[in-house]
Amino acid sequence: MPQKRADNPAAIVVGGGPAGLTAAISLAEGGVHTALVGLRPAKADNRTTALLAGSVAALDTLGVWSMCAEKAAPLRTMRIVDDTGRLWRAPEVKFSADEIGLDAFGYNIENRHLIDALVKRARNLPALTIVEDKVVTVSSQSDSVVVSLKGDKPLRAKIVAGADGRQSLCRAAAGITSDERRYSQNAMTLCLSHSRSHHNTSTEFHTPSGPFTLVPLPGNRSSLVWVLDPDAADELAVLDDLSLAVRIEQAAHSILGKLTVEPGRGMFPLTVSTARRLAGERIALVGEAAHVLPPIGAQGLNLGLRDAATIAELVVAAHRAGRDIGGADVTSRYDRMRRTDVGSRTLAINLLNRSLLSDFLPVQSARGLGLYLLDRIGPLRRAVMREGVAPAAGQPRLMRGEAL
Repeated sequence: MPQKRADNPAAIVVGGGPAGLTAAISLAEGGVHTALVGLRPAKADNRTTALLAGSVAALDTLGVWSMCAEKAAPLRTMRIVDDTGRLWRAPEVKFSADEIGLDAFGYNIENRHLIDALVKRARNLPALTIVEDKVVTVSSQSDSVVVSLKGDKPLRAKIVAGADGRQSLCRAAAGITSDERRYSQNAMTLCLSHSRSHHNTSTEFHTPSGPFTLVPLPGNRSSLVWVLDPDAADELAVLDDLSLAVRIEQAAHSILGKLTVEPGRGMFPLTVSTARRLAGERIALVGEAAHVLPPIGAQGLNLGLRDAATIAELVVAAHRAGRDIGGADVTSRYDRMRRTDVGSRTLAINLLNRSLLSDFLPVQSARGLGLYLLDRIGPLRRAVMREGVAPAAGQPRLMRGEAL
């Protein structure tokens, strides 16, 4: 049941996905009276998320991780295998978490379990009110933001964290536009069980159409993200589970043995979108309202959680100092703090994806050389691993395991 609404929250979070829930919990934990507004999706989210170590640290600090840790699988080893079949083929590269002093790079968890844990934690915070209603409009004013609802009277707050997805009302209210690019690729996502152990190893096959990535889940189960050209995606989409399992096993070179496809497949086009500003007019964009990335390299939701932790850190600090929590100094600093992280991750994923699609020999050679150097040069490999798990830029306190 929804909690009793609060008419005068200090902050409003629009959007009840993982990034929005994390932002709302973080703000409330920091003593900021917050309203979390929006409807939960009618359709269950059957995808999974590989939460990197910083994201796990944040969720642990917020009291969420203990509620779902047993439903997650550790990612102790990551393999990259060149399966392009081209003239210039890169060597297989393995990254081991213990090489940089970690038990695991992160944990893979089904989104439904993560969301359930976040909702449970949110409902137990006195400073957080959950308003389960459809947001109709968002209007920014000089001293506040008004969020109009379908079934109740409007809410007003000093700042809004817009975590309302790709078609964000909050982004439009702030007058922020996005740069968007569509790839000629689709991604198939699903979970499967298998006869052989994954040994807590994530394996990414680089194919001519994009990555084919198997990520461990608890037990003899894994999640799959398979990036395909549109014709191949259409062909696979109509297969029954048994036939699809055979095709997946072939693509995986049988490393996990016999496969069984579980219910809940997804298929969607690959898109990259980045907001030209990440905040303004008392509105801070979080998660897919700010950036959309292909499901490559486990960056999308981890970026969104860093967004959530960063805006909460800035707002809580302003609140404790008695400053305007939605003032231009807060929103402009949020924009500066997040821009480098978002921009660098977007660029890296775009370059990797394009290098797989390119038939241009120098591009193939450059990708192969890069992986060869990672395989052969230990300090370089360890630096790349550390940056992937805990980026030097834009690492908020929660991601370091520090309470706000």
